Amino acid sequence: MKTVMTGSQRRKKILELMRDAKEPLSGGALGKETGVSRQVVVQDIALLRTQGYPIVATARGYIINESYKAIRLFKVHHSNEQIEDELNIIIDLGGSVQDVMVNHRAYGKMSAPLQIKSRRDIQTLLNNLKTGKSTALLNLTSGYHFHHVAADTVEILDEIEESLKNNGFLVDFLPYEREEDIQEG
Repeated sequence: MKTVMTGSQRRKKILELMRDAKEPLSGGALGKETGVSRQVVVQDIALLRTQGYPIVATARGYIINESYKAIRLFKVHHSNEQIEDELNIIIDLGGSVQDVMVNHRAYGKMSAPLQIKSRRDIQTLLNNLKTGKSTALLNLTSGYHFHHVAADTVEILDEIEESLKNNGFLVDFLPYEREEDIQEG
């Protein structure tokens, strides 16, 4: 009897298939490999994109355009004044901040792509927050938020995690935050 994959397992499989592929994979081909329809694959691709995965749709199918080998989800907590410090830790240790996400009790999950890879990117974000009509997403959830962070190795992600912890930014996941909506890649 064939076992059915959960949504999280299916999305991980889609990422594996795209990473191993030598050419673009169609939605139909990905659906056949994962046991779902093309429409479900399209929804999965949209979810993966919101998690920061650089998936590109071409005329011949989907490709993943990433140079990083590892991605981890971090839950952090800090004030607006500490945004720069938190991001500098991640960047200086070799990480790339793919996105920011909050899990609001009334509005649900909200995320925004960041693609921060340098201190210049950090300054651009800070200037946009300072001069714009918007505030950081962390303000919606009393400073609690999530980042998908990409790096060349798992060891780099381990260093980033340790540094975020030592600087008081890292917080523990709540049991409901580990559901498939907020799983690391």
